[in-house]
Amino acid sequence: MVRNEDMRRYGSAALQILAVAAVYYGAAKLGLLQQVVRGQVTPLWPPTGVAVAGLLLLGLRIWPGIALGAFLVNVSLGPSLPAVLIITAGNTLAPVCAYLLLRRVGFHNALDRLRDALALIFLGALGAMLISSTVGSGVLVLAGALQPSDFWPTWSVWWTGDAMGVLVVAPFLLVVRTARWPRAPLSRWAEATALLTGTLAVMYLATNTGISSLLFLAFPFLIWAAFRFQLAGAAPCALGVSTLAILAAARQIGPFAHQDLFAIMVTLQAFNGAAAFTALLLSAVIIERNRTQEEIRRVVVQLSEMVAQMEPRPATYRWPPPENDEGRGASPG
Repeated sequence: MVRNEDMRRYGSAALQILAVAAVYYGAAKLGLLQQVVRGQVTPLWPPTGVAVAGLLLLGLRIWPGIALGAFLVNVSLGPSLPAVLIITAGNTLAPVCAYLLLRRVGFHNALDRLRDALALIFLGALGAMLISSTVGSGVLVLAGALQPSDFWPTWSVWWTGDAMGVLVVAPFLLVVRTARWPRAPLSRWAEATALLTGTLAVMYLATNTGISSLLFLAFPFLIWAAFRFQLAGAAPCALGVSTLAILAAARQIGPFAHQDLFAIMVTLQAFNGAAAFTALLLSAVIIERNRTQEEIRRVVVQLSEMVAQMEPRPATYRWPPPENDEGRGASPG
């Protein structure tokens, strides 16, 4: 019986590792569709979000799945097997470090506190992804696949792409993992439909005109999503607007037309970063506010019940008064 339980446990762990590797590989293929540097560096690298979310949900034991997925992706890109192995190590070490840092500060997967959003931004995304970008760009230069002068442009695209993967994809996966089909009134569904339609319409308008400032019309919808639906609405909206902006940048249309690579990346990542920051921080603040209000309401109810129990009750009188034991049976003198 013990051996069967161990086999089931090991089998479950192996399936989880293979599933993570498959999802990582599929997300990488999607990300490579919009590559901008040497066919393998993109402004949004979804596998980092998949890796960080997988570690947060399943634990450190699934890191071999991340390594396997990263190896399968990079082995087809080159430049050589030793370089691929080092890049794979960097792509694995970065999300593992992000996971360890987040667990160190008591990160909640629900992203229901402001400190959780800040930790994901500065520790999980901006901090830990320095590892993969530095290792990867450095290896490409040492292997001769990049000129030394191209190190910093490649590094910047690699770093921001990995960081955006954590900021945009990981929250979406964490929300999907705990999502339940809501029993909401028809008006709530109508509001959600209007939010989705408005977001897509605004992004279509912004990415098909030459006015870059129209991109920021998406922020009222992100704020709307965070206020009314918290992370369950803000995370998909942030993912949607970032994806549409990246598609426009890759085709160099709308606000990204007639610009060089540096200008495109500055505009794109400034927008994506601001969108992710707005969605994460505002939804976390709203969740904290709602929880505080609920706690205050609960305390008020408890205090009201305690006060009601402490109020003196009016005395009750009975007539005739009960006879005591001494006077029982005695006749009047």
